[in-house]
Amino acid sequence: MYKQIAANKRNTVLIMIFFIVLIGAIGGIFAYVYKDWWIELYILIVAIIYAVFQYFMASSIAVAMTGAKEIEKKDNPKLYNAVENLTQTAGLPMPKVYIIDDPAPNAFATGRDPKHAVVAATTGLLDIMDKNELEAVIGHEISHIKNYDIRVSMITFGLVCVVGFVSDLGLRMLYHSDDDDRSPVGAVIMVVVAILAPLAASLAQLAVSREREYLADASSVNLTRYPEGMISALKKLDEHSRPMRRQNAATEALYINNPLRKNSFTNLFSTHPPIEKRIERLENGKNTF
Repeated sequence: MYKQIAANKRNTVLIMIFFIVLIGAIGGIFAYVYKDWWIELYILIVAIIYAVFQYFMASSIAVAMTGAKEIEKKDNPKLYNAVENLTQTAGLPMPKVYIIDDPAPNAFATGRDPKHAVVAATTGLLDIMDKNELEAVIGHEISHIKNYDIRVSMITFGLVCVVGFVSDLGLRMLYHSDDDDRSPVGAVIMVVVAILAPLAASLAQLAVSREREYLADASSVNLTRYPEGMISALKKLDEHSRPMRRQNAATEALYINNPLRKNSFTNLFSTHPPIEKRIERLENGKNTF
């Protein structure tokens, strides 16, 4: 378990380096096309400012996008107590608790660190889960907080947005520019990079998210000491799976289950591994928890 967490932290550093290199490369190509190397400096400065803004504001934006409403203990003791008990077991500060009015069973955690964390669950999840299953799901989300997956999610989310923003900016500059000295080959390369860069960023996000889900499942079992609870909860999530009312690809990676409408294309590029594979890993690891 600790080896997985350490590997997760190393992967975070590698992802950060990947995005910095990617953004720098995009800026370098733009600078080459327009023969002005100040462009790369401007792009890096804007990217850093945008990433910092995303780091501090992304969780609030994500909560707003889901329509989640903050609750107190008296509003839903069942959910609040589960979050409170497992947070204490994990040795973490109490996060804010939210409920999403949606029949699709799902939950997520977000925030930049354990002191600024949020745990949210849908009304659909609360309707179908028994006490052990709910604790398993909340344990999964608390594990995302303890393993600092929420920070990875916010940083990756912000940097993916930066790459998309910079790529879109480059295409707009190219479209509105009438510079005859521009290299035709460079312009073609610029278009290709602007199209492929967001895809590369999304694939990097996908790879990190899938491994985090496996780790959070196992970490939840370590918290609850009851593998069957997590396995049963995943089976119910699979059985009752349905798209959420507020669907947004930007927040997909936050949830315990894919909140989007599923088809062969979205499954291929989903940030979540198949639930049957998650169950298989837990079944195989029962004796090691």
